[in-house]
Amino acid sequence: MSDRKIIICRCEEVTLDQLVDTAESYRCSSRELKLRTRAGMGQCAGRTCRALVDEIVQKYTNEPTPHDIPLGYQAPIRPITFSLMGEKDHD
Repeated sequence: MSDRKIIICRCEEVTLDQLVDTAESYRCSSRELKLRTRAGMGQCAGRTCRALVDEIVQKYTNEPTPHDIPLGYQAPIRPITFSLMGEKDHD
């Protein structure tokens, strides 16, 4: 298996090859790379791959990774039943 076929974002199944190609083609920031490839937009919200995405941007665009517009972290959503949402407090 080629090193570029390694999956960087497990949640969205984004490979190193996809990230490198996008970073080199668009010379984009971490935020733009996230939006173009969906890396970091899965269930973990980038907690697993964020540092790797930042490193890829820095390495392949030869620019320091600015954190002026930070990538957002969101808490994972837990499924709940409709009955739980519809319960009313009768006190």
